[in-house]
Amino acid sequence: MRRTIIALFLTCLCLALTASYVIVYPRNQPILTMESSSSSSPSPQPATPSFQGHVISAKMNNATIKAELGRSTWKLLHTMAAQFPDNPSDEERDALTHYFTLLSRLYPCGECAAHFQLLLERYPPQTSSKVAVSQWLCAIHNKVNERLGKEVFDCADIQEKYQCGCEADQKEEEEDSTHSNT
Repeated sequence: MRRTIIALFLTCLCLALTASYVIVYPRNQPILTMESSSSSSPSPQPATPSFQGHVISAKMNNATIKAELGRSTWKLLHTMAAQFPDNPSDEERDALTHYFTLLSRLYPCGECAAHFQLLLERYPPQTSSKVAVSQWLCAIHNKVNERLGKEVFDCADIQEKYQCGCEADQKEEEEDSTHSNT
């Protein structure tokens, strides 16, 4: 008898949860859609996201993971800067600025994210060109390294240190290897 009551209770609980899910997420408003923007029915505009705000992550106490995350992040950011257009559009410039702002909120090391937010306030992203982004990012990286007591980089060769992996880079490498073989 007791098992029957428990089974009945669990069934009712499942039905209540399913009903509340259907009420909260009705089928005519899917959570994710794969429709193109050329759809005949206009979709409601999402609220403008707030890129500014507080740091979301907690302090990261594992020094090994924190250091590995830092190295990987700098590699990503410098490579991304190397891929940035020489003459970016306003939209591309805004996108990169928003990316840095969101990174300063979402970075998994809360302490690092808070410090990055301070750096962004003091030294706003320079997004006028690939060179400007690379030089700005190198300077920010050096500010972090100074704070951590690490060696600073010579920003003059930053484009050579972090190549974008673009088609142009590959052609240059092929030409260099062809010339060195002759």
